[in-house]
Amino acid sequence: MVPKPGDVLYVNRHASVQFGGDRALIFRVIKVPDQPTYYGWIWLTGYVLDPKGNALDRREIYVQKAGLQRATPPAAAVRQPDRKPAVRTTARNAVRK
Repeated sequence: MVPKPGDVLYVNRHASVQFGGDRALIFRVIKVPDQPTYYGWIWLTGYVLDPKGNALDRREIYVQKAGLQRATPPAAAVRQPDRKPAVRTTARNAVRK
């Protein structure tokens, strides 16, 4: 798998030993640098996401392509738009022509 910007990945020990156990993370790719690497490995730039989908930290990671797994993006906290109070139209404040 070759990730592209916008992909959300689950990065664990299969991608690199440094992400084993409780160091696994959800990672949103923002850039795939074109740097020379060892065969099968890749540099990725992106954001570590929390369970709500908020970016916690920008990082550059070095991982094995074969160990990357697509993840479903965490449900980002959806903010409800501010509602404006309804304006009542009465005979007194109606616009007259």
